[in-house]
Amino acid sequence: MTGVPELLVLRLLSNREMYGYELVKAIQTATGEAISFGEGVVYPALYGLEERGALKAKRKVVNGRSRVYYALTAKGRARLDHLTQEWQRVTDGILSALGAAGSA
Repeated sequence: MTGVPELLVLRLLSNREMYGYELVKAIQTATGEAISFGEGVVYPALYGLEERGALKAKRKVVNGRSRVYYALTAKGRARLDHLTQEWQRVTDGILSALGAAGSA
């Protein structure tokens, strides 16, 4: 699962800005609940991506609650493109191996 939290966070933030817990729930929904990362996985991923310049953070008050919203930067979009290509390559390889194993 290495790299999966980063890929999913970047993918979901490519649609719109979100706050941390919203991302936790969005990952569950987007994956049909096949993947469920808690805050202990998502928040470190957010902090690391922000530190590397892939995300920008902005504090907003919504309905009286202060939340930090994250959005993709140009660097984040480039990172998303790279990770998507890498995961597609890995997925294709695994599917190929599974097909070869099934025909043996």
